[in-house]
Amino acid sequence: MKHTILYDASKQEDVAKAARLLQEGGLVGIPTETVYGLAADALNEEACRGIFQAKGRPADNPLIVHICDIKQLYTLVREVPETALRLAEQFWPGPLTIILPKAPCIPDAVSAGLDTVAVRFPSHPAAQAIIRESGLPLAAPSANLSGHPSPTTAAHVMHDLGGKIDAVLDGGPCSVGLESTVITLAADPPRLLRPGGVTLEQLRAVLGEVILDPAVMNPLAEGAAAASPGMKYKHYAPRANVILLEGGREAFLRYVNSHRQNAGALCYAGDEAELQVPAVCCGGEGDSASQAHELFDALRRLDGLGVSTVYARCPGTSGVGLAVYNRLIRAAGFEVLKLE
Repeated sequence: MKHTILYDASKQEDVAKAARLLQEGGLVGIPTETVYGLAADALNEEACRGIFQAKGRPADNPLIVHICDIKQLYTLVREVPETALRLAEQFWPGPLTIILPKAPCIPDAVSAGLDTVAVRFPSHPAAQAIIRESGLPLAAPSANLSGHPSPTTAAHVMHDLGGKIDAVLDGGPCSVGLESTVITLAADPPRLLRPGGVTLEQLRAVLGEVILDPAVMNPLAEGAAAASPGMKYKHYAPRANVILLEGGREAFLRYVNSHRQNAGALCYAGDEAELQVPAVCCGGEGDSASQAHELFDALRRLDGLGVSTVYARCPGTSGVGLAVYNRLIRAAGFEVLKLE
């Protein structure tokens, strides 16, 4: 078991130490505005394989490469189309990942054997600082055990990966709280593979036609390859079985209160006063930004309820709500009940 060092992102000397670990092929948990990532040198195949080992991540689940200057994009992909530049101008730095045909320098471990690579320019100053300091593009999936809720604090990373990785750079809590939006430009028309802080509506405003991939709302088709992280497997799940309840507030309260045995609830602010089971609140009703910000911490806190089943309120699916819904149906293993 490794000794995992906790560094402070506000201290330049700590950023430099973490960067040296990455240059030496190590694994470091780093903050971004979305979630904490488990970073390794994206051009070092052995280091990237270490990410999969530490997380227990399936090898057919591709990684996202993080950069701190758009010039780096040209070294990682075969060509940069005009559509990518339009997206970058509008949303980078920020929570948007763009998939393009990969350059020969991208190891198969990063692309999961696909001929494409996913690239993002994060806005978090600590993420940019460690990329600059290391001089490396960094492959960085979420810094959690595979399948668990993604980490939005350094403490979450230490809980899941302490003893498995070299260091964690503590940059405080993440501001967005959900992983980045993923769009592929290797398809025509462009296709949204994973919703996030950049919404489908915003993408269409820049590009025109953007298709919503069916795997955003449904299980990936049998035998299909995952073109993006977060498409193929059950993700984000607490220990309890999560069931998503689709219907209005009164129907939700009525159903949960009549199914109380060894049950808990994931609800919105104000619901808990009328629930007869242990509950964890996740943002305000109709406030998808607060739901996104609080979701993964709420899913982790569900483990403290000591229940076997958690009934979750279904969010709306417009704007950022689509991203919240996408994470919840995966946490629920696509188990959704429609209430009358």
